[in-house]
Amino acid sequence: MHVTKSWALSLAALSLTATHALSTSTPKKVVVTGAGGQTGQALFRKLLTYPEEFTPIGFVRTPESKQSLLDSGIPSGSIAVVDVTDGPAVKAFLTSSPVDAFCICTSGKPAPTGVMTEEGKPVFGYPNGSPEEVDWIGQRNQINACGAGTHVVVCSSMGGTDPSNMLNKLGRTEVDGKEVGGNILKWKRKAEKYLIDSGLPYTIVHPGGLLNEPGGERELVVGVDDSQEGTTSRLVPREDVAEVMLQALRNEGYRNRSFDLRAKDKGDGVVTTDFAGLLGTLEGKNTDYSLGEIM
Repeated sequence: MHVTKSWALSLAALSLTATHALSTSTPKKVVVTGAGGQTGQALFRKLLTYPEEFTPIGFVRTPESKQSLLDSGIPSGSIAVVDVTDGPAVKAFLTSSPVDAFCICTSGKPAPTGVMTEEGKPVFGYPNGSPEEVDWIGQRNQINACGAGTHVVVCSSMGGTDPSNMLNKLGRTEVDGKEVGGNILKWKRKAEKYLIDSGLPYTIVHPGGLLNEPGGERELVVGVDDSQEGTTSRLVPREDVAEVMLQALRNEGYRNRSFDLRAKDKGDGVVTTDFAGLLGTLEGKNTDYSLGEIM
C-alpha cells in the first residue's frame, strides 16, 4: 500500500512538473514569408493553431495581400508587409524583432504574358519578380537577415538535378545569343547552397508537383536528387508540405537536412503520422549539390 501511494504521488508530481514546464515555456517565434501564397499560407495557418508552441508572423508583399488575410480572420499583429527583395527592410524587421526560426515560402510565380510562340504556345513571364530577383536575391536577403542560430526552413522544388527541366524554360528568352531570365530551379539551387554555406541550421524541402488537396490522407515518401524510388507519384499536397515544414521546427532530426518530398496516391500505403521517423529511410543522405547546375 505504501509503495503504491508513493508511486502515485511521484507520478502526480512528475505530471505537475511537465504541465508547468509546458505552460511556462516560451513559444518559438517564427516568420513565414510568402504567407499570402498557397503553400506559405498553409504553413502560416497551421502554426497559428499551436499558440503554445509557436508565435508566427506572416510576411506578405503587398497591403492587398495583408488585407486578404485580415478578411479571413487572421489578426493584424500576426502579419507584416515586407518585400523580401528589399534587403534592408527584411534586415530591419529581424533586427527589431529577432526570431527563432525563419520559413521561406517565397517563389517567383510564372504567368502567361499574352504572347504566343510561332507554334501557338503561350509565353510565360514573371510579373511579380523574376527567379533571379525572388528566388536568389530575395532568398539571400532573408538568409542574410537571420541571426546566428536561426533555423531556416525552405520550401523549394524537385527538379534541380536536371538543367533542362521545363520549369527552367519558363520566362527564359535569348538576347543577342545569350540566355536571359527563367532558370528558376537553378536560382533556387544557388540560394540553397548559399544557405548551407552560411552555417545557419537549415531544412530544405524539395516538393514534387503541388496538389491543392487535403493533407494528412497519404503516405509521404522522402528521397534525394530527384529519385523516383518509393512511388511512381511525382506529386504531393501543399498541406502535407506545410506539415513537414512545421514538423521540421519540432524535430531536431530535420536540422541540416535537404531532401525531396512526394506522396503516394490516396489509398496506396499507410498514411504518414510518424514525422519524427520520416527521414529515417534516407539513412543520412542529403541532396548532392554537385549534381545539376547552379547559376
